[in-house]
Amino acid sequence: MTPPPSSARTEGPTPVSPLVLIVDDDEKNRKLARDVLRAAGIRTIETASGRESMALATERRPDVILLDLRLPDMDGPDVARMLRDGAETAGIPIVALSALRYPGEGASLTEDFAGYLEKPIDVRAFPDQVRSYCRRAGP
Repeated sequence: MTPPPSSARTEGPTPVSPLVLIVDDDEKNRKLARDVLRAAGIRTIETASGRESMALATERRPDVILLDLRLPDMDGPDVARMLRDGAETAGIPIVALSALRYPGEGASLTEDFAGYLEKPIDVRAFPDQVRSYCRRAGP
């Protein structure tokens, strides 16, 4: 068998884009975040529920979780602590995504969250901000 010409390129597998779990009870906020991220080539899954977010995180293992601080069924910091305590989800970065300027009284961003993004989001900067927290590099 002859080797390929020197101009031939051998490419590895196509990189998988990051997967982001968006947790927000406001449908418009979820849609905006989803649409902006998908337009930037980032895959998303979403929910309005803290409890469902824990199940989705365990099942799908996203690269990052964007978590609203106030949800109808649970507080965001409580969800973050439970995810940190879960064997399957402990290593997933969780980013607070909130309209609150001073997130969650008593909640420590350094302990509960990898970072904080304020709503309303800056649609131009948002994809790069989210990518900066992802565990897996992607397009």
